[in-house]
Amino acid sequence: MRILVVNPNTTTSMTDAVARAARGYASPGTEIVGLTAGYGVDGIDSAFESLLSAVAVMDRVTTYPDPFDAVVMAGFGEHGREGLMELLDVPVVDMAEASAHVAMMLGRSYTVVTTLARSIAAIEDRLSTAGLRDRCSGVRATGMSTTDVERDPDAAVRAVVEQARLAVEQDRAEVVCLGCGGMAGLEDAVRDALGVPVVDGVGAAVRLAESLVGLGLSTSKVCTYARPDSKPTVGWPVSAHLRGGAE
Repeated sequence: MRILVVNPNTTTSMTDAVARAARGYASPGTEIVGLTAGYGVDGIDSAFESLLSAVAVMDRVTTYPDPFDAVVMAGFGEHGREGLMELLDVPVVDMAEASAHVAMMLGRSYTVVTTLARSIAAIEDRLSTAGLRDRCSGVRATGMSTTDVERDPDAAVRAVVEQARLAVEQDRAEVVCLGCGGMAGLEDAVRDALGVPVVDGVGAAVRLAESLVGLGLSTSKVCTYARPDSKPTVGWPVSAHLRGGAE
């Protein structure tokens, strides 16, 4: 089984870290291929950056040359999932939704600890759209950007623990979800500090993707996620035009 794990930003070192975390959770025989967005920004912290990354992610995945069995989107609730679900005939798993599904199996309520405060609304909207917000006790921000998290993981652990502790003590959260792909690998340290289950969305998404493939299931094409109507699409794929312009 081959799973593409897609980093929606352009930081290759973050792709390597996310892919390494994914391999740590993957079953024997599962090949993890880490992909990096070909254009965009080095860390996604706004709606504009997320929407730009959605195009880059769809471009990167649909131009991948080899067969694959599933896709994991390693941005926490970033845009583009629905588009990929239309374009592909294999399961597409968003790490935000995966972590929430897993968290609800482990406790009555869960919290998400993310990066900047401006990301809170986007995460709340994603959880609401997916029907997963009712049992979310809240979304808390560390005040660290995506690139800050990668640059200083020790500070990220301290910041996540601080906010997660408040969520447990004040919001009655029983499970913590790490709300950023760059936080992959921090779950053990946070769990040891708080004594509650901590869900890494990358690991949850990989395991759920494996399960869907193993069950022989994929996205319904009856209506909502049917392939787009065949019509001329100007400038797509973008990467081909970028290469053409550079030559």
